[in-house]
Amino acid sequence: MQLVNNILKHKGGHIFSVTPNETVYNAIAQMAEKEVGALLVMEEGRPVGIISERDYTRKVILKDKSSKAAVVAEIMTTRLISVTSAMHIDDCVALMKRHHIRHLPVIDDGEVTGMLSLRDLFSAIIDEQADTIEQLQHYVRGEVP
Repeated sequence: MQLVNNILKHKGGHIFSVTPNETVYNAIAQMAEKEVGALLVMEEGRPVGIISERDYTRKVILKDKSSKAAVVAEIMTTRLISVTSAMHIDDCVALMKRHHIRHLPVIDDGEVTGMLSLRDLFSAIIDEQADTIEQLQHYVRGEVP
């Protein structure tokens, strides 16, 4: 079973963030530019929330607000669910399922070290299963991998 740290080594520890006083439009533009579905909201070097495409659709579009007038603080999710790099990815998936979220900041010793998406976790699980299947096929055929 893989650890979060393994995914971050492969993915990289890129942390894309905005401040609470930036416009929602700028946040969405950055998500599009970076090809991510969520950004960490940082204030004075510490995480204070997260803003996702889901926040945008539910709290701006459906409420007929202007993304150029609204600021991130108005729509961000402040209840931040996070993990550490030492956690197993299966535990992360369970946490996401329980809290109905798609992104998890990785925080070690009070410092943000990365961000995981559900896609990252599923990709790691699928890769691990493919490796297991390949090893079993070699075993069944009597081949030494």
